[in-house]
Amino acid sequence: MFEGFDMSKLGGMIEEAQKKAKEMEEKSSSLSFTAKSGGGMVSATVSGKFEVLDVSIDDSLLEDKESLQILLMSALNDAIKSAVENQKNEAMSMLGGFNPFAKNG
Repeated sequence: MFEGFDMSKLGGMIEEAQKKAKEMEEKSSSLSFTAKSGGGMVSATVSGKFEVLDVSIDDSLLEDKESLQILLMSALNDAIKSAVENQKNEAMSMLGGFNPFAKNG
C-alpha cells in the first residue's frame, strides 16, 4: 500500500505543510471580501478570517426594517461565501504540491 513512500521525508513534509498553513493564515487575515445587495444599497465586508469589517447601509432603508434585514443578510452571506471560497482555493493550492507517494528519481 505504501510502496514508493519514503518515510524518512515525512518529518520534512509535515514541517513544510505547517509552514504553508501559517503563511496561508497570515495572508488570509490581510484579505477582505466585499459583497453588495439591493443594487448596492447594502454592502458588507469581511476579512479572510470571516470577521465583519464594515457594513454600509443606504439611508433610504432605515425606514424599512424587513428589507434592511434581508439585504444585510444577503450581503453578509455573499461576502462570507467569497472568503470561504478563497480559503478553499488556497488550501487546494497548498496541497497541490504535497504528494507523499512521489517516486524519487
